[in-house]
Amino acid sequence: MQIAVMGFGTVGSGVAELVTNNSALLARRCGVDSIEVKRILDIRDFPGSPFEDKLTKNFEDIVSDPEISVVAETMGGLRPAFEFTAACLKAGKHVVTSNKELVAAKGDELLKLARENSVSYLFEASVGGGIPLLRPISRCLAGNEFLEITGILNGTTNFILTKMITENMPFGEALSIAQKNGYAERDPSADIDGADACRKTAILASLACGKHVDPDLIHTEGIRDLNLEDVRYAHAAKFAVKLLGTCRKKRDGSFYTIVRPALVPFTSLLSRVDGVFNAVMVRGDAVGVTMFYGRGAGKMPTASAVVGDIADCVCLGRNTKTGYGWGDRDGSVVSDYLSEPVSLYVRGLATDRAAAYDELLEVFGSNRYIYVGDAPINEIAFITQRDSERTLRQKLGTLRNFSVKSVIRVEDDI
Repeated sequence: MQIAVMGFGTVGSGVAELVTNNSALLARRCGVDSIEVKRILDIRDFPGSPFEDKLTKNFEDIVSDPEISVVAETMGGLRPAFEFTAACLKAGKHVVTSNKELVAAKGDELLKLARENSVSYLFEASVGGGIPLLRPISRCLAGNEFLEITGILNGTTNFILTKMITENMPFGEALSIAQKNGYAERDPSADIDGADACRKTAILASLACGKHVDPDLIHTEGIRDLNLEDVRYAHAAKFAVKLLGTCRKKRDGSFYTIVRPALVPFTSLLSRVDGVFNAVMVRGDAVGVTMFYGRGAGKMPTASAVVGDIADCVCLGRNTKTGYGWGDRDGSVVSDYLSEPVSLYVRGLATDRAAAYDELLEVFGSNRYIYVGDAPINEIAFITQRDSERTLRQKLGTLRNFSVKSVIRVEDDI
């Protein structure tokens, strides 16, 4: 069995190494004589690489080769990854990928092409890196209606938040350490502004509701503006701050779908997921709550997920279903996030402390106030009662004796 790899970066090189090193093992488990990498596509040169004789800069060497039946796309980005993937599917080749941006943006089109050509388009590595996630959700939990999927989906932001929580470290310093350790890029925007988690959330939401959920429809907030003061107040109230992606089914059949920093109670397993690790909680109507945990990125963990999809394609062969996926896009499945009942953590400064407390009682009723040592005398932090987010934010806008500095959603039921 001959395969090809498109993109010889971190993940692509890991895929080539893993397939080559474990070729006999893979072949035995898939019931074939052999599995080997025949071609690797990249515009760069890699002199001295053990795969140098397999490298090509010509896509036609892959798409036109009848011996290549499975293609691993690890290029990243939308173009030319979309055009190359579509061409491979039309040529009757299975395609597996780690490219979350492509799956989130074009998954419906590529899944349709795969069905039309009786091949598979698989993307286990696009969410959660090496964590087995999409396959168990789609197969092992296939009998469930998915009521909620919530997770820590970005290892870089979780590393930064862990430093802030456990070492009382300011955001900028924690980000610098993440960059030095190779967890964050020189431009960390996709991580710290939530775009990476948004794409993964879109994929999970699409699986949950069976329709393509466009990432542009998901309200997304990152951690760039998170203050150490808020982390300290959260800890005092027995919460950890985590960047969460959520899709939660509502009574009308739509899904509350959002990416945001949130206060997670110490009683939740998600509050104890630290460092670069990811975790995803899945709530089904039959199974209840299940949890998936592991390394969400990295060369070999991600390569492991890609090679798992390759093995699926080899084992199943042609004339199979795509394994997991969804239908056409439907913007109506994403609800208005401001209509969702939430509690809000609020921190701000009072112009007159006594007057501010009186006003907060009048506007919000009973609040849960939080206190930390060494806080400014005029600083007040509290957690509201549950109400629609729109109503709570409108109330915050009416305050005269209290200047709001931070607002973070509270997830006290996960």
